[in-house]
Amino acid sequence: MHFSPESLEAFLQAVETGSFSAAARKLRKSQSTISNAIANLEADLGITLFDRSSRQPVLTSQGHRVLPYVQSIIAASERLDEVSVRLAGNIEPRLSFVLSDVWQTAHHESILKRFSGKFPDIEFECLIAEDEDVIDLIQSGRAHVGVLRVQERYPVDVTVARLQVGAEMSIFLHRQHELAQLPAVELDQLHTVRQLCLKTYKDPTRQTGGGPAWSSPSLLMLLEMAEQGFGWGILPRWLVQQFGHNVLKELPVAGWPQRIDVDVMWSNKVPPGAAGRWMIDQLRAQQA
Repeated sequence: MHFSPESLEAFLQAVETGSFSAAARKLRKSQSTISNAIANLEADLGITLFDRSSRQPVLTSQGHRVLPYVQSIIAASERLDEVSVRLAGNIEPRLSFVLSDVWQTAHHESILKRFSGKFPDIEFECLIAEDEDVIDLIQSGRAHVGVLRVQERYPVDVTVARLQVGAEMSIFLHRQHELAQLPAVELDQLHTVRQLCLKTYKDPTRQTGGGPAWSSPSLLMLLEMAEQGFGWGILPRWLVQQFGHNVLKELPVAGWPQRIDVDVMWSNKVPPGAAGRWMIDQLRAQQA
């Protein structure tokens, strides 16, 4: 039996977002189109996927049984798309790459040098963003390939792969501050000092540590704020070492520094072309 990709995608998005209306917004379609697509899938399968008796649709026991199979079908379709791109060798005219400052510059500089030699005629763009903003840029089609710190959950319309090279984050404060003179610093002590925290454009409501806070969507901007003595921040160690002008001190706080895993991400709705796939392969192959 043939199941339409639209129906399968509508089902997955409804599960991911929790409602038909949210799935419609995500897929840029009308709610009736999503409802009809899911109804058609239910008719084809001969089962009920969602209980519609409450305000929001609830996945039935049959829906839970079907879900992993639908996920497998979509994943296989995405792998087929990737194989076809590799075999066809079609090179896109433009590649947009969005990068997190969590990831050390040296890791991607060598890749860009090889990219320049292999794809000399491609228009290349490099953007800087963090967390939810990276996801948003990939989902909207503004960027084709992204590198970001690992997130707890990802939307169903993107594919991610873990990179072998991660990062280390630690807590930094201007070395002239009184807390920077202590042999050990407690988190409660930090709450009395302004925190310089990351807040993305996509999620400006992210909570801080509980004390006064300044925020920015850029880790580099937070670094500059810390250098000016405006407060403490959780920053990549490499960023401070390379651009910190030796005015910050890494605070001796229990549990820090912390290792951060990093993912490469791309859209499975509009997968990258040959150049984008080459970039992904190089990122995944890079050793620490």
